[in-house]
Amino acid sequence: MPSDTGFVPKGLAGPGAATLLETDMFRPVYRPMQGERWRLDVVPMCMAPGYWSGPRLVTDMAALLRVEDEGRSVRTWMSMTPMEIESQELGCRAAAGHTVVMGLGMGWAAANAALQPEVTAVTVVEFDPEVISMIGEIGVFGQLPEDARSKITIVRGDALAYVPDTSADTLLADIWLSINGPGRAGQVQSMRANTRAARVYFWGQEMVIAGRARALGLPLEPDDAGRASVERIIAELGLPLIGPELPDYPERVVLAAAQWLREA
Repeated sequence: MPSDTGFVPKGLAGPGAATLLETDMFRPVYRPMQGERWRLDVVPMCMAPGYWSGPRLVTDMAALLRVEDEGRSVRTWMSMTPMEIESQELGCRAAAGHTVVMGLGMGWAAANAALQPEVTAVTVVEFDPEVISMIGEIGVFGQLPEDARSKITIVRGDALAYVPDTSADTLLADIWLSINGPGRAGQVQSMRANTRAARVYFWGQEMVIAGRARALGLPLEPDDAGRASVERIIAELGLPLIGPELPDYPERVVLAAAQWLREA
């Protein structure tokens, strides 16, 4: 059940303006909540950019914030912006079999993975008990059909150390605050070794690919040379990544990098 109403006041959107975010991905209904170290806010409407698309109007945009400095500041940990949705969508749609999700966040990725008919079980690994409690109290997974809800198990643990009883068919990893950052490829390789996952999608993998290409001075444009650069870096990573099977994946990497790649 989507949280957005689809209603945009007259005058906010028109020819040439940003369009309303529309997706067939599951968007849970969230409600504001205040915890000791975490807070969940819901904004009635905002404008936000996509990962490889342009800006969209988002209604009932929810965000999970981490409270820091004894309550004097907050940092956005996750949000239901077009960027967050697009940057995890490929992995959620391609999930199959036993899917291990590293990082609960707002529960969005786990819920959408569980909705895939090819997924038989979803194991979510989350370190912070307050996040687990908050998502449980909001009832994110309770909004799913019973057959999807019954697939989900939440385990409190360290994503970099967790070893499941049975090998994972799919690994979806999102344990980072920023979509850019050093050391991510190595952390994912460690998680993949621990879970023995057959396929992997991790948040920001396009930034890792594009960042490595840039560091090597390889061309990164939406052309044959850019495609060759992306394919070379994917091969170097040595991970069975979800995404490269798509014909337009190199172009997606280039588009995302143009908007989101920052110097680490």
